[in-house]
Amino acid sequence: ATQSVADQEAIKALFPNTYGMPLITFEAGEAVQLPAMNVGVILSGGQAPGGHNVISGLFDGIKKLNPESKLYGFILGPGGLVDHNYMELTADIIDEYRNTGGFDIIGSGRTKLETNEQFAIAAEVCKKHGITAIVIIGGDDSNTNAAVLAEYFAANNTGVQVIGCPKTIDGDLKNEQIEISFGFDTATKTYAELVGNIQRDVNSAKKYWHFVKVMGRSATHVALEVALQTQPNITLISEEVEEKKMSLKQIVDYMADIIARRANAGKNFGVALIPEGLIEFIPEMKTMIANLNDVMSTLEQDASYNKLTVPADKFNFIESRLEPNNAKVFESLPVLIKAQLLMDRDPHGNVQVSKIETEKLLIEMIKVKLDEMKSQGEFAGKFSDQCHFFGYEGRCAFPSNFDANYCYALGFNAYALMQSGMTGYLSSIRNTTAPSTEWVAGGVPLTMMMNMEKRHGHMKPVIQKALVRLDGPVFKKLEANRENWAMND
Repeated sequence: ATQSVADQEAIKALFPNTYGMPLITFEAGEAVQLPAMNVGVILSGGQAPGGHNVISGLFDGIKKLNPESKLYGFILGPGGLVDHNYMELTADIIDEYRNTGGFDIIGSGRTKLETNEQFAIAAEVCKKHGITAIVIIGGDDSNTNAAVLAEYFAANNTGVQVIGCPKTIDGDLKNEQIEISFGFDTATKTYAELVGNIQRDVNSAKKYWHFVKVMGRSATHVALEVALQTQPNITLISEEVEEKKMSLKQIVDYMADIIARRANAGKNFGVALIPEGLIEFIPEMKTMIANLNDVMSTLEQDASYNKLTVPADKFNFIESRLEPNNAKVFESLPVLIKAQLLMDRDPHGNVQVSKIETEKLLIEMIKVKLDEMKSQGEFAGKFSDQCHFFGYEGRCAFPSNFDANYCYALGFNAYALMQSGMTGYLSSIRNTTAPSTEWVAGGVPLTMMMNMEKRHGHMKPVIQKALVRLDGPVFKKLEANRENWAMND
């Protein structure tokens, strides 16, 4: 029997029908002929290379079980299930998409399956088409929804199983049973190629500092892996910034010091790698943004604020409402960043962090710091900047050989879990650093990966994100090489 990673009593109470199930490992056995089954499949959340191969593996699995089996794809994500928007996936369609990137075979979406009304509609749709199992291909949020749906179906004796497949290029859906989420390998290779191209350009022109922001809002696995593949001069790791309680000034001082030392050695060029979610990991910024979210939520009805048209007046008004320490942080930011912090909020009323150009924030503050250093004789070079954000470039790339094989195995394995009668499981393929003939197939209960977290003011069960471990071998490799990479090319 298994238990959740934390908050065992709370998770057990919420999932009485699917909590505590055992880990599963498959072993070779006799081939069996079973009745045909109808299966639904959903692509959920952001795209990741290899999704089409998960569907291909699932399709081949159920057809091998019985050629009369049918696979229904729900269009544009979980919303397709509750809107009854679907298509039957046939061999002709599947064969067009094998080994290709993207999610365009049926599209993806971000509708959350979380209400009993949605679950009841989903059960009716499954009943109408004789669907006895649904595979949800997604990240931690999508598979949290899969766990809740599996519990509802089990509690209401619908006879419908739910199996998840671990997808996210961010790499934050992993544990001992899920060694890697699919898409991470391809995306990091894609970003590494782009960063490597820029490094060649930097070493050729010798006149620019390139600031490159890469995907990874909640964890820095992508930036860390790209750094190990390309060896940039500066790599920021969000989890390290949070652990060391680094201020924005300390980050800027650290970067400016390397830029100045390279310039004083005749190298007015370099590459800095910045994770997308960095700003939320800087303690002072995190506190200020939380305060700002609260303040902004009250300003929609504030006539005195809404009649302001000059940005500077809006900034002053906001600063007057923020707590003193937070007002000081907000006041210190460049005008561009202040404006981005006041842009439209997400559906939950929070700052849209991916739209904040952290790389430009750092560049502007570094320029000020370098001017100070120049006046004190500590910086004798030039600083010219270029900035980039690599995100969408990596999400739909042709899958690497690893992701193509891994995803096919995840899909075929999802079929094996279904035909074994399992529900509330995540498809698991382990021993992935060995040749694929030695991979170990099985399943891990979704509830095993869960804990309770505060979401929108309420405690909710969610799959725990895996952050970069600062005591782990991957980060230690970066740490050991930082000084060497800072000064070399």
